Amino acid sequence: MYDCVFPSRTARFGVALVPSGSINLKKSVYRKDFTALDDNCGCSTCKTYTKAYIHSIVTQETVACHLITIHNIAYQLNLMNTMRESIKQDKFPEFVQQFMKTQYPDKNYPQWAVDALQSVEITLLYT
Repeated sequence: MYDCVFPSRTARFGVALVPSGSINLKKSVYRKDFTALDDNCGCSTCKTYTKAYIHSIVTQETVACHLITIHNIAYQLNLMNTMRESIKQDKFPEFVQQFMKTQYPDKNYPQWAVDALQSVEITLLYT
């Protein structure tokens, strides 16, 4: 979903977009997680703040929403750049297969996605 409000709307709920899906920073599991939202992200949020810090302010300070929004926009820009490059290299089906495998490591893909991708001749990996 690529619309103008998705990165900020999800951030308002304390959710950061990451290659494996999303992480809800309101969850207590992040209380002592001193890693970046995404180790492979070069945004200012990931370079400067940890999950633990954002977790500690996510329900109290509006700046948490801003920090997560910065990351979410960077994530979407990177995703689109990677997607564009795969198209240029005529490797878009492989990109989609890898993206879905990362999002759904158990390969329990939503049937609507399987059907939609099959309609454009992209078969998802099950092994």
